[in-house]
Amino acid sequence: MINKGLSYIGIFFLYLLSLLPFWLLYLISDVLFVFIYYVIGYRKKVVQQNLQNAFPEKTAQERKDIERKYFRYLADLIMETIKTISISSEEVTKRVKATNPELVHKLLNIDKKIVAVAGHYGNWELLALSITSITDKKFMIIYKPLTNKTFDHFFIKIRSRFRGIPVAMKMVLRKMVELKNEPFITVLLGDQTPVRHESTYFTTFLNQPTAVFLGLEKMAKSFDCLVYFCDVRRVKRGYYTYTAVPLVDDAKDSAPYEITKAHVHYLEKMIREEPQYWLWSHRRWKFKPEDIENAIVD
Repeated sequence: MINKGLSYIGIFFLYLLSLLPFWLLYLISDVLFVFIYYVIGYRKKVVQQNLQNAFPEKTAQERKDIERKYFRYLADLIMETIKTISISSEEVTKRVKATNPELVHKLLNIDKKIVAVAGHYGNWELLALSITSITDKKFMIIYKPLTNKTFDHFFIKIRSRFRGIPVAMKMVLRKMVELKNEPFITVLLGDQTPVRHESTYFTTFLNQPTAVFLGLEKMAKSFDCLVYFCDVRRVKRGYYTYTAVPLVDDAKDSAPYEITKAHVHYLEKMIREEPQYWLWSHRRWKFKPEDIENAIVD
């Protein structure tokens, strides 16, 4: 009961914080960066190990530069995510724009099922809100539930503000079957770490064997979806663009793991171009192929 009460207090504080203008939130972000990077060193060792494994060809100083840029962006990302609690749809569409709006408009209006995959790159929360704010098509946002139920329900409300339908990962197939007779869009983050019993497929990602969630490929094949990657780029503080990039021509008849390798390799290309915008503090490499019985290494 005490923890629940503290959670509600925290949510109320976050809501009040979200009412502040962006310029003031970024001033707070500047202070937050100093605190998380220099004072508490939030997950610094995780970030350093991930960067060393991903970029062994870079010098120690180059990796240090990426590390510092990452933490500076992480502070901005935290404040931007808080802003999504109360941001208006007009503000979202002003700050997140498609580089190929004709194709996006076409995809939002065709009578087809679409799977849109992104990564923990740039501001994925703003991306989802920006798309749900401009379409009436059923739009499922796949998420991994939080341990804290109070905060989990709170984030569900945020993600559903502009007609989005948040769906827990374990409920995705059931929801897709429910909507099988109508067009819909499913957006999910393809670089989430699978649970151990689902870590059966490994492919090379950022210089190391990486367990990849196969649910995206199964969904696309089962429901004959169009598969697109959301290429998100940061323009400047608080402003982003995204590009809808086709990954496969025919999901149903695609080769095994073709869709999975396509989205993993596209994300890696983005990360190598501007590495500071990926979530390096995430413990992405929890499992190795030798830890998993009958693992498939591709």
